[in-house]
Amino acid sequence: MPDEIVTNLDRDAGTTTVALQGEVDVLTVDQVRVALEEALAVRPREIVVELRDLSFIDSTGLGALIFGFQRARDAGIRFRLAHPSRPVHQILMLSGLLEVVEVTL
Repeated sequence: MPDEIVTNLDRDAGTTTVALQGEVDVLTVDQVRVALEEALAVRPREIVVELRDLSFIDSTGLGALIFGFQRARDAGIRFRLAHPSRPVHQILMLSGLLEVVEVTL
């Protein structure tokens, strides 16, 4: 379904990974927020948002990532984005998010 995004939470040795697949937009952003809140709730040392299988993210999705980043920072949790596809990396770069949030290519 186009209005569903797969968000998998994987907890391992102090790192919680939120893997996003498909497209994050106004129809799917609530699922991303919920996944980030669940990741924050376990208070890991680090949250990694895996973007390898994400094909698109809009401004609402960027807002959700900023929300997660700010909440993690305030809780002393490392927060990073990992492996964005070329189009998603371009959007992150244009948004200025890469200047604030750590990214692993």
